[in-house]
Amino acid sequence: MAISSTFSAAKLDSLLMNYCSSSSASFSGAYFPYQQQMKVFPRPNHGNKGMVSRNGGVRCEAAEFNAALGPQKIDLSKASALSALQELKASAADRYTKERSSIVVIGLSVHTAPVEMREKLAIPEAEMPRAIGELCGLNHIEEAAVLSTCNRMEIYVVALSQHRGVKEVTEWMSKTSGIPVSEICEHRFLLYNKDAAQHLFEVSAGLDSLVLGEGQILAQVRQVVKAGEGVLGFGRNISGLFKHAITVGKRVRTETNIAAGAVSVSSAAVELAFMKLPESSHTTAQMLVVGAGKMGKLVIKHLVAKGCTKMVVVNRSEEKVAAIREEMKGVEIIYRPFTDMLACSAEADVIFTSTASETPLFLKEHVKDLPPVSSEVGGLRLFIDISVPRNVGSCVTDVEGARVYNVDDLKEVVAANKEDRLRKAMEAQAIITEELKQFEAWRDSLETVPTIKKLRAYADRIRLAELEKCLSKMGEDIPKKTRKAVDDLSRGIVNKLLHGPMQHLRCDGNDGRTLNEALENMNALNRMFGLESDLSLVEQKIRAKVEQSQK
Repeated sequence: MAISSTFSAAKLDSLLMNYCSSSSASFSGAYFPYQQQMKVFPRPNHGNKGMVSRNGGVRCEAAEFNAALGPQKIDLSKASALSALQELKASAADRYTKERSSIVVIGLSVHTAPVEMREKLAIPEAEMPRAIGELCGLNHIEEAAVLSTCNRMEIYVVALSQHRGVKEVTEWMSKTSGIPVSEICEHRFLLYNKDAAQHLFEVSAGLDSLVLGEGQILAQVRQVVKAGEGVLGFGRNISGLFKHAITVGKRVRTETNIAAGAVSVSSAAVELAFMKLPESSHTTAQMLVVGAGKMGKLVIKHLVAKGCTKMVVVNRSEEKVAAIREEMKGVEIIYRPFTDMLACSAEADVIFTSTASETPLFLKEHVKDLPPVSSEVGGLRLFIDISVPRNVGSCVTDVEGARVYNVDDLKEVVAANKEDRLRKAMEAQAIITEELKQFEAWRDSLETVPTIKKLRAYADRIRLAELEKCLSKMGEDIPKKTRKAVDDLSRGIVNKLLHGPMQHLRCDGNDGRTLNEALENMNALNRMFGLESDLSLVEQKIRAKVEQSQK
């Protein structure tokens, strides 16, 4: 990527004002102390001496700077000031042109940091615009986005300097969370450019999740784009990265079906129940969950995910059930004490058990007298036992009209699904590699955009000037139809002439043209048409300050 040719005018103004108001002991009449860090993005070298090369070299000569300022007579004190300005410009620009603008991710996830740390760093969705604004207010950050979920806190930025950008973002994270920088550094991970993009693509595809291929993370990536809309710091590079990540996530799920199949015991239990029930009874079957601990809660969550809106939960106390009910609003969760377990079982079609009881809760004598299950739900009462030790005795299998499944039955389902998902993950990586090339090509293509715009503007200025001359010679009483025909003719000629050069400036990965070829063509056009003859923005700012001081 090339160095950005623009920068935050507000930041430069602030820096310049600080320079002008401070006194320097290093020289008399100087406007700026060298120690301040100035955010400067000079243009890439297009053959003009004193400009910035693609490899980062900076040559800023006094003659060229004075020429840019115009043929002015400068006395000794002003010359001293200009000398200082030249040195500042060269030294400050040199810091940033030796490395290109980078996409960086500074993150902590469930794989690297404990939940206690992640929850302190978490940023609510409503606070995203403020966070982006604060991050882009840092000296070396141009664009930013925050992906904050229960399993990860990742900050994506476009940084002028990798080292300084990471340092500033880490300090910002420390300031907002109260966690010492040293502790954040111990648990964070850092990725740059292609690796950062690949990581986000894998996250969006569900390859970095605890449950391989889970779908919630894709919705969370979408939410980042939604929250960033209209926010100044959510710029072209970062928004392009996240939008491409959404495309990758959708494509992986569509082409590999990686989200299919349960990969945890609790999800496998629910999946097995729905496999055994007739499809017509999926929404009407009576569900009973015995135990509201961690596994019981997960069973309830998976039942809800399958569309179940009513269930009975038997537990020793109502407190846990009430908490689950509060979390899953819109679902009817009925609490019953353990003393009602057999009565509730008589009304249930599917019974999930997940308690810590060391003795079986259901034996043959408990089940044999239960009323038969309706034929509409298959005529079999299903006992799905995910407890160890088992909550359902093996003797229950002897009861006609009952079927018992335990953890060992479910493990086979989980293992098969995990193996299947790993195969699909390999397919997903091939998709990610392909999409990564397209994203890199798109990002590379941004380098020539300013030249394309300038070339078109240059050609259009000439067209309009010549069109005006032609129309003035034709007189004032030209019919509108004729005027439009001449205008269309001039546009057509310009478009046809520009078509070739424009094609050779584009580098979007769809043809054999490399980025270097496109850049060579860009440099040639800049030289031929003098597209870089205007003063750089930094030169304009410095010249304005010098002229102001001379008044």
